[in-house]
Amino acid sequence: MSNTNLKRTPFTQIPREPIIMSNEHNLQVLYEDNHIIAVNKRNSDIVQSDISGDATLCDVVKEYVRIKYNKPGKAFIGTVHRLDRPVSGVILYARTTKALNRLVNMFKYREMQKTYWACTRPGPPKIEDHIINYLKKNEKQNKSYAHDEPGNGRKESELRYKVVGKTDHYHFVEVYPKSGRHHQIRATLSSIGAPIKGDIKYGARRTNENASIHLHARKIEFIHPVRKTPMCIVAPPPDDVLWDEFLKVEMGS
Repeated sequence: MSNTNLKRTPFTQIPREPIIMSNEHNLQVLYEDNHIIAVNKRNSDIVQSDISGDATLCDVVKEYVRIKYNKPGKAFIGTVHRLDRPVSGVILYARTTKALNRLVNMFKYREMQKTYWACTRPGPPKIEDHIINYLKKNEKQNKSYAHDEPGNGRKESELRYKVVGKTDHYHFVEVYPKSGRHHQIRATLSSIGAPIKGDIKYGARRTNENASIHLHARKIEFIHPVRKTPMCIVAPPPDDVLWDEFLKVEMGS
């Protein structure tokens, strides 16, 4: 492979397994109605355009809706929030401008409760903790650094975590972010000595075979932007031995 291609790859390291991205035929839809649609993002999907030129998940959802409902032209789909490319899990999209505006405000005013699953090695220093730190993004590295004190360019970040189980080598951590900073969970867990499996950018020992990291947006809870009913959308994790063990912990086996 040429150096040019190496520079253009969107992955930290060339994946050693085939990459399967979502398309309008294999899209994993978790919930949909006339106002919103929630999908289970694969850890190869991109939410925001990058140098790879790959179709964004938003474009895939647009095509899915266009085909399913036989819409003329492109369907309206509004991006509400984002997940990093190597991260999997539930992501919300709006199907109307009214829903989009309301969902964006709900995220802005922290009216969404999100639960993430992470597999780390080693585990965090405490079984559970509430962390407030200050993240500063390095644009050139596309990486955030965690600091204990506020400072120039640093943004306050807040999350809680709880260790819910472990294997011989990995710890299973549930994370409940309150803010939504760049690489917040990845940078914070790394800063306390618990990097996420596969996340070599933040201190993991090696990459995963498919260029993913073991961070999964497991659940999102909110009030429906139009119907005003409580919503709880849960995303199954990827097919993976370690995630299967995490599921056993959740089921209490």
